Amino acid sequence: MEKMKRYAVYYAPRAGAFAARAAEWLGWDPVAAEPRPQPQLPGLPAAVADLTAEPRKYGFHGTIRAPFRPADGLGQDEVAAGVAELASRLKPAVCDHLRLVNLHGFLALIPEGGEAALQALGAAVVEGTDALRAPLNEAEIARRRPERLSSRQRALLDRWGYPFVMEEFRFHLTLTSSLSAPDAAAARNVLEPHFAPVLPQPFAIEDLCLFGEDGAGRFHFLHRYALTG
Repeated sequence: MEKMKRYAVYYAPRAGAFAARAAEWLGWDPVAAEPRPQPQLPGLPAAVADLTAEPRKYGFHGTIRAPFRPADGLGQDEVAAGVAELASRLKPAVCDHLRLVNLHGFLALIPEGGEAALQALGAAVVEGTDALRAPLNEAEIARRRPERLSSRQRALLDRWGYPFVMEEFRFHLTLTSSLSAPDAAAARNVLEPHFAPVLPQPFAIEDLCLFGEDGAGRFHFLHRYALTG
């Protein structure tokens, strides 16, 4: 596999019905690094390929540590070793269930119940991977539109390289690109029964998954490290 330009720490479901349905919906399986035929579901407001264009390049995931360039002198082996060591010290986070919501214009699954454990895990991963990342450059800062951030979010961006961490962390599993309100409502009516049979109860984050971004902007699954602390 080609050299990755950025790395990220994500949640990705273990093999099973949930992982399979999510990969089919997005049309991309990041673990197998293969496209998947997308389902034809009546009632959707547009073609599935159009509804999922933006999240497809990332694969189905929940961000724990947002994509970062590795620090000077660090390659994939060093980044992987750092994430593996961190996973060995942390415990899984368990939530009651997942719920489908319209999250600021796109549809996503969010966990309910167990939020404190999830917030603690997110903070620990951000802190534990901070030494692995290069400082943000001007283009990366501008991409986050700092003028639209709150003062606290801007401070988090400066300190941790991403504005939505610590108390601003909101774990979610993205299912669609940004949609109009009517299109989001229509898609939600279809996706709720489509995903309901495979949603895990309880929902647990049991691993840290290392992903890498290739030169074309596609994210690939690289390693899975069980949380064994």
